[in-house]
Amino acid sequence: MNLPPIGSRRYHLLLGAVAILVLGPLGGVAASYMNFSLGFFVGGQVLAGILGSVVTLGYGPEGRHGANYMQTMAASVASMAAMGVLMQAMVWLGLTAPSTWRLLAHFLCVGMFGVGLGMLYTPIVVDRMRLNFPSGYAVANILRALTDVRLLRRSVAQLGGGLGLGAGITLLAEKGVLGILGAIQFSASTFGAGIIVGARIGVPAIVLGYIGLQLTPWLREVGLLGANDPWRKIGFLIALGGILGAAIVDISLILREAWQRSRDAGATPVPETEDWKKVNTQRLVAWVAVWGLAVVGTSSGLLGVPLGYAVLAVALAFVFVLVNGISIGISDSNPISSAFVVAVTVMAAAGLTDPLVGLIAGSVLLISTSVGGDMQQDRSTGWRLGTNRTIQFRYQVIGIAGGALLAVVLTKLFMAAYPVLGVDTFLHPEQKTANWQSAMTYKFVGVLRGLTSTDTTALKLMALGVAIGLVIAILRWLLRESAAYQAWKTRSAGTRAADFVIDAVVLPSPYASSLGGFVDWHTSLWFGLGGVFSSLWKWIDARRAAGRPRDEGVPEDMSTQSLVGGGLIAGEALAFLSLGIIGLLALLR
Repeated sequence: MNLPPIGSRRYHLLLGAVAILVLGPLGGVAASYMNFSLGFFVGGQVLAGILGSVVTLGYGPEGRHGANYMQTMAASVASMAAMGVLMQAMVWLGLTAPSTWRLLAHFLCVGMFGVGLGMLYTPIVVDRMRLNFPSGYAVANILRALTDVRLLRRSVAQLGGGLGLGAGITLLAEKGVLGILGAIQFSASTFGAGIIVGARIGVPAIVLGYIGLQLTPWLREVGLLGANDPWRKIGFLIALGGILGAAIVDISLILREAWQRSRDAGATPVPETEDWKKVNTQRLVAWVAVWGLAVVGTSSGLLGVPLGYAVLAVALAFVFVLVNGISIGISDSNPISSAFVVAVTVMAAAGLTDPLVGLIAGSVLLISTSVGGDMQQDRSTGWRLGTNRTIQFRYQVIGIAGGALLAVVLTKLFMAAYPVLGVDTFLHPEQKTANWQSAMTYKFVGVLRGLTSTDTTALKLMALGVAIGLVIAILRWLLRESAAYQAWKTRSAGTRAADFVIDAVVLPSPYASSLGGFVDWHTSLWFGLGGVFSSLWKWIDARRAAGRPRDEGVPEDMSTQSLVGGGLIAGEALAFLSLGIIGLLALLR
């Protein structure tokens, strides 16, 4: 088979068709499902990078640019598809959802505005500050390494094995063949997510979930929980406060580091911009201005958001796309939920009381920080590969358009096939199922309900979480900055174990432990056990490989654990999507 020449129209049609019709929907299904089932999602850059390289393998080393274009588009589709939780939140709140075309128009405009902002800030966070963007760096390594046929076959086989295992286990469990999995509330995607993140992220979720489990009887006794209410009904407020408290410390440190980097970079002459890096700044500014006005127009004109709140949401997006972009570049963390919550909190202080207005206005922050962060991360990959920035921007724009449509379609599909997704488990915890935690929706609904409540208990619980998050974040920062502690923790096997206990149990990161407040105990447990399993697996592999030459050129994101874990997530998502389609077709007959 003759491949179309690089740069030709047929070349871009091939890449675009594969990304928008295959890789994007695959990542979108997984991201959408993860947000409905767990409450967080991965954009699928690694998956799209690996599978995209299969298509461009015949081009040799130059194929890395085509694979980068495809993963850029596919990741945009996936990020937008995950935004369907906003529609789920409307159902939980009992709000009259706007018509499909109005929602689609709003999602599309915010997405276009977000990628414009991300591109506008790229020269700052990527070129001038030279931030690391760990995931972007990993994807760049993947695209370089996958010109090796042997490595490509190994990666696809491991990913496919995990996908088949995840789909098979899920289908057998749903059909009652493996009833024990239902009894222990096992979820392949939850376990797979834990495998990806490892024990230092998974164990804190177990810790907070276990604390909540032990406190539940007392909380019910004092009236903070009803007789059937789960821990997470108030746990999410404390966990959310912990995230905000930690974010205050981290953002302060990020801004300080950004200022120092800016001063250092300003002391050196700026070289002439390479051709692949050039963009038309005037057109980009015009793009941001036009789509910013479009966001205000759809929010206010189509969805009923008062003009002042719509303008405030757009103004806040200018701040948070930059701040979140710096956060991704340094820590690989994009706190999109925090941006949503902060936006709603600021608007509440300005007098907002309507939950629907808060949801629509907050969605501007949620979507723009998500796709804007993806834009900057993808540009960091392109910066390492020398990929044309303008062409990459065009691929991302097409991905946003496809993802906006997919978000609406997948949300309607999942919610029609699984009516439990429409049940507000915040008010009806007894109807919650193990497979559908919807932690992000749970969090949004809880915050939005507070707009109309005169009870200050929620604010007090969140303030408690903020205080806890501040203290933990400051103590963790002091340990990171302590040369004595850093030297001590690597002194022996015992000190390394003690460091793990301090990092994951005694002073766990509020970002990591927060999952234990957003989901139920069994979900926290399987997520954490997946992390423990992954870390033990890596430790055993390391001992077996001791003394043998290291397999060079394999980035961490292409480890067997990460590929199998990603396959488990995608496999369960595809299994439930298949069951959902079958169920939906049965309803339509």
